[in-house]
Amino acid sequence: MRLRIARDRFNIVSYFASIIALGSALLLLPWSWNGPVRLSLLDSVFTATSAVCVTGLIVVDTAQFSHFGQIVIMLLIQFGGLGIVTFATLYIALPRRKVSLVTRSIIGDMFIDEVDSNPRHLVRNIVLTTFIIELIGFLLMQHRFRVVGVHDYGFAAMFHSVSAFCNAGFSTFSTNLEAFTGDWILNLTIIMLIVLGGLGFVVVQDISEVFMRTKRHISYHSRIVLAMTGTLIFGGMAAYYILEYDGAYATMTIPGKFLAALFQSVTTRTAGFDTINQAALSLPSVALTVFLMVTGGSPGSTAGGVKTTTLFVAMAAAFKNHEDDGSITYDRGSIGANLVSRAFSVLAKSLVIIGAAFVLLLVLEGPRARFENLLFEIVSAFGTVGLSRGVTAGLASASKVVVIATMFIGRIGLFAMAVSRSSRSVERYAEFPRENLLLG
Repeated sequence: MRLRIARDRFNIVSYFASIIALGSALLLLPWSWNGPVRLSLLDSVFTATSAVCVTGLIVVDTAQFSHFGQIVIMLLIQFGGLGIVTFATLYIALPRRKVSLVTRSIIGDMFIDEVDSNPRHLVRNIVLTTFIIELIGFLLMQHRFRVVGVHDYGFAAMFHSVSAFCNAGFSTFSTNLEAFTGDWILNLTIIMLIVLGGLGFVVVQDISEVFMRTKRHISYHSRIVLAMTGTLIFGGMAAYYILEYDGAYATMTIPGKFLAALFQSVTTRTAGFDTINQAALSLPSVALTVFLMVTGGSPGSTAGGVKTTTLFVAMAAAFKNHEDDGSITYDRGSIGANLVSRAFSVLAKSLVIIGAAFVLLLVLEGPRARFENLLFEIVSAFGTVGLSRGVTAGLASASKVVVIATMFIGRIGLFAMAVSRSSRSVERYAEFPRENLLLG
C-alpha cells in the first residue's frame, strides 16, 4: 500500500514537472523569443512554472515572446488550469487500469461523491465546460478588442480568455490590463471568467443542473462555496473602495472606482490580472490583498490558495460551539471533526511554507527589497495569484528559484497532502492512548 501511495504521488509530481520541463525547452527555442537579449534558462523555467502552475508572475515581459512562444505559454496555462484533479482523474480513468482505493478516495474527497458514479463522464464534463466558457469569453473579448483597436485582436482574445478562466493572469500586453481600467465590458468579461474558473467544476455543474431543472437544490458544498465567494468578493470590493477612494482610485469617477475595486477584489483570489498598479496601493490594501491571496478559490477549480471551504471550516470551528463528537452544526448540516482537523492542518502547513519561503527571500534579498513587497511576492507565488508590486524581475537568481519552488508547492501541495493523509487512514490499525493538553 505504501508503494502504491508513493507511486500515485510520484505520478502527480512528475506530470507537472514534465510539462514544465517541456515548456521550458520550447520557450528557449530561438523562434519563441523576440527580446533584445537571449532568454536565460532560469527565466524560461520561471515562465513555464508560472504558466503551468497558473500563477502569472513574470520575470520577462510576455509581450516580448513571439506568437509561437505565446501559444506555448497559453497551452501550458490550459494544461495547468484544467486542474490537478482533472488530470489525475483522466489518468486513473484510462482503459485497462484499475482505480486504487487510495486514489479513488482522494478524488472523491475533492469532488464530493460524483467521481464514484462515472469518472470518465466527470472528466468529459470538465473539459467540455472549460472550452464552452472559454469560447464565450473569447467571443466577447474579440468583439471588444476589435472595437478598441487592439492589434491581432483574435489571438489576444483567445489568450486572455484561457488565461482568465484558468486564473493565470498572463497578458500579452506589457502593462497587463491597466490600459482598460474603465472598460466595463472587458472588465466584467474577465471577472466572469475568473469567478467561474475559481468556483470549481462541481459547483458550476451543480448550478447548471438546477438551472436546467434536472435537480431541485444545489448541494451543501455549493451553498458554502457560493456564500463564501460572494462574501469575499463584495466584502473585498467595499474595503478596496473605501481604502483607495482618495488613494489609487483618486482620479477616477465614482462608477470607475466601484469597477476598479470589484476587479481588484476578484483578481486577488488567484487570478493575477491587474487594472491598477499594485505598487500604488496603500499598506492596508496590501494587507487585505495578502489575506485574499492566501484564501484563493474553491476546491476542484483552476484557482489556488488554501480554498474558501478551508477558511469557512476554520472560521466556523473558531466561532461556533462544538458538539460532543467535535463536529459543528451550520445551516442544517453537520461538519465532521475530521474536516475541522484537516482544515486547520491545511492552514498550518500553508503558513509554515509561506513563512519559510518568506524568510529565505529576506535572507537572499537583504536590504534591496522592502519587507511588504517580499511578503506580497511570496504569498502571490504560493496562492498561484501572480500579482506583484514590481519586484519579480529584479530578484536575484537564488530568490527566483525560491519563488519557482513556492509556485510548484502551492499548485500541487493540496493534492500531495491528500495522498499523505490517505496513507495514514488506510494503514492505521491501532490508536495511541488519548492524552490531554492545556490550551489557552
